[in-house]
Amino acid sequence: MRAVPKCPLRLGESCTLCNPGATGPEDCPTVYAVMTDTDLRARLAELRAEYADEAHAAAAEKIGIS
Repeated sequence: MRAVPKCPLRLGESCTLCNPGATGPEDCPTVYAVMTDTDLRARLAELRAEYADEAHAAAAEKIGIS
């Protein structure tokens, strides 16, 4: 079974090869544009932190930890 790469921009989603010619996140022009722009990369880091916090809260709620 082949691993499906995750999209580094659409948090929690798999890469859908939404850019023509891209074979995954490693050669995606959108990912490249975000990762090479200081402001966009910083905002993505903020979004990732928020996403992680929400995921941890949901997991804790699911198992009954408050």
